[in-house]
Amino acid sequence: MYQVIKMYGDWEPWWFLEDWKNDIIEEATYVKFEDAFKAYEKEWLRLKSDLPSYKSHKNLLAAFWDKSEQRWCEECDEYLQQYHSILLLKDGQELTEDYSLEDFEQRNATPELPSSCAIKR
Repeated sequence: MYQVIKMYGDWEPWWFLEDWKNDIIEEATYVKFEDAFKAYEKEWLRLKSDLPSYKSHKNLLAAFWDKSEQRWCEECDEYLQQYHSILLLKDGQELTEDYSLEDFEQRNATPELPSSCAIKR
C-alpha cells in the first residue's frame, strides 16, 4: 500500500523525528503506485504554485513554506518556520531508489531552509 501524507509543522518531512506523525493533517492510501503518484503530483503542483519557497527530494518528500508563517517556540526561545509538507510512502516507509524521480529533486531560489529548533534534534 502507498500513502500520500500531508503535514504541517516545524520540521521538513525527511527528518522523520520520533513524533513526526503528530504533524499529519491528512493521509490517503492507495493500492497502486500510479494512483498515489497522481495524487502526490497534484498536491505538489498546488503547493509549488501557492507558496514562495520549496525544497523537494527525488524520493517524493517535499517541504513548502512562506517565511511569514512562523510560530514562537518557548523551549528554544526563537521563531520556527512552519512547513507544508507532502510525502509519498510505501507501507509507511520512505520510497526506495527504485521509485526515485529526478524531476522532483528541486528547490527554488531560496538558498537554504530556515533554521529549525536545535533542542529537538
